[in-house]
Amino acid sequence: MTPLFSIVVPTLNRAGTLRHVLPTLADQSCREGGVEILVCDGGSTDETASLIAASGVLNLRLVASAGGSRAAARNAGIRAARGAFVLFTDADILASPGLVAAHAAAHARRPGAAIVGREVQVSSLDDLDGVRDGGRATGSLHPSWRRNLSWMFFLTGNASVSRADLVRAGLFDESFTAYGHEDLELGYRLRRSGVRIRYEPAAVNYHWHPIGHEERMSRMESSGAATVRMFRKHRDPRILLALGVNPITWVLHAVLDRCPPARKALHARAFGSGAARALALQDAYLCGVKRAWRSTERAS
Repeated sequence: MTPLFSIVVPTLNRAGTLRHVLPTLADQSCREGGVEILVCDGGSTDETASLIAASGVLNLRLVASAGGSRAAARNAGIRAARGAFVLFTDADILASPGLVAAHAAAHARRPGAAIVGREVQVSSLDDLDGVRDGGRATGSLHPSWRRNLSWMFFLTGNASVSRADLVRAGLFDESFTAYGHEDLELGYRLRRSGVRIRYEPAAVNYHWHPIGHEERMSRMESSGAATVRMFRKHRDPRILLALGVNPITWVLHAVLDRCPPARKALHARAFGSGAARALALQDAYLCGVKRAWRSTERAS
């Protein structure tokens, strides 16, 4: 039977989390049609291949991807997909039992839309059990009443789109090789092509990837560079404004540039203060923006 949904999971040396993720995907079903799982491997050297081979999941395929980036892996999955809809998730994200069914119902209600579900952050498998069993309240990026989303929220940890719309938009841009914005950039092109992005809070999954402060800082700097790449590609000033590059943030960042002791103190306080942490992350992001801006200026 031809599947209705193809679940695309990019991976690179993530066998440790995949062994927990795959059972949550193998249980997915929807009344409207079948489901296939495509683990798209960018060249893992761990046990990923043997894990897939030994899984016993009949609707699971391993898809090789050249290039190693998440954009390239997801594109390999889209090209291999047999389903009418592609559902994107990740190798460290565990699905709720009704994830695919909720996406299918949302597409039935909103034909032609891209659907973004609710992604809940969990710090451990024990934390996941507590959240799923209703042991504590969980936050959400969006209020439950919100339905229309900007391209800025096309986050591929939990998003589904018709394969035809993805092909029409041009798939992911594989020049985004570092961390950040390859999904937002595709969301931007989907919106420009007329695809609305809708929020479905009933489509829940659980992101199990707690990261430390230094890794978060590195990701923010990389995201800043990706913002410049995206702007250079589309030449739309609204991209910069939407992604936090504006005169106010630029001036505040310039103050830190001129006062290294203040920057040092800010980053030292980031470990104990939420407000300082947010400012330090913004500083790292704008450092990435400036670095990328200068490098493109030198190249031209």
